[in-house]
Amino acid sequence: MKATRGNMLGAATSNNKVKYSRLAADDDGYIDLQFKKSQPKVPYKAIGLAIFLFMIGSSLIIFGALLLSGTIMVEHPDRTIPVIIIGVLVFLPGFYHLRIAYYAAKGYRGYSYDDIPDFGD
Repeated sequence: MKATRGNMLGAATSNNKVKYSRLAADDDGYIDLQFKKSQPKVPYKAIGLAIFLFMIGSSLIIFGALLLSGTIMVEHPDRTIPVIIIGVLVFLPGFYHLRIAYYAAKGYRGYSYDDIPDFGD
């Protein structure tokens, strides 16, 4: 016997014993829980790393400025510029993430802990 579309549909529906009920006319299919935003988790490790980067960067900038100004005597003063450059490169991401964390903690509009990477925690 060759399988036809009518035979296959008839076999599938005859074994189905599911009871269905009619939906309410005023139900649009959405529930309020879909639109509630949960409180974001505070990324403590990321904030700790931002504090660390901020402090190391600040220290390198201050140390490099003291080396460049001659307050701390060095044999090769031309090697102090990389200290300042590395200090700025380390300082900027730490300052940026600390600023976001501070504004999120204070509740400013547009700032959230979701904007800080949490490193998969």
